[in-house]
Amino acid sequence: MTRARHFVKLDVVKNPSLLAASVLDAPLTESDASTRTRVARSILQYGPSTANELASRLQLTPAAIRRHLGVLLEVGHLSSREKRVYGPRGRGRPSKVFELTDLGRSQFYQAYDELAIHALDYLKQVAGPEAIERFAASVTGEVESHFGAIRSEYATAAQALVEALTLEGFVASLQPVATGVQLCQYHCPVAHVAAEFPQLCEAETKAFARLLGSHVQRLATIAHGDGVCTTHVPKPVEK
Repeated sequence: MTRARHFVKLDVVKNPSLLAASVLDAPLTESDASTRTRVARSILQYGPSTANELASRLQLTPAAIRRHLGVLLEVGHLSSREKRVYGPRGRGRPSKVFELTDLGRSQFYQAYDELAIHALDYLKQVAGPEAIERFAASVTGEVESHFGAIRSEYATAAQALVEALTLEGFVASLQPVATGVQLCQYHCPVAHVAAEFPQLCEAETKAFARLLGSHVQRLATIAHGDGVCTTHVPKPVEK
């Protein structure tokens, strides 16, 4: 493949639709398909990501990453939005983050979910229900670790928790309501497992209350068939 096949003009890079069209017109190679799978899997594992983050993670050039992102956007496996910035915003345009759509997530085989469910069933049989609760509590550890590392960078604990959740792939945001805020999670990486083992959701709710220093109330979960996981955090969030 010639060098010209690897790179496109700058005006095409700035326009994902043009980029996707130019690539879709070219013959699809096994290497291209494999790389796009790696890109999508990285977003599935690490949550919404910028092109530069993906390039660093996958050890590819930003130009190569944008080429594959354009195709994934065109076929509906990804969507993009401006990266949320809390506090003062620096100069320049905000970075774009790319996240999987429902169609994009559906491309991944669900054997991992099935294996996790069987493993937890076995754990319950040999160690009892309490073992499931201890396991569920340990799952929140990554979110709590991210929260502790970034808490000082945000004005409120709720904002830091949103970012910690997003880093773990939950695609979170805050929605103000009259009585406080609603913490919304638009994607749950463990939804299928949590549908069988609600202890995962219960442990997460307890972790939210602990990190926010506030009583919280879970209103809806993706695991139970709702479109968004929603947790009400009453005023005041901060003491």
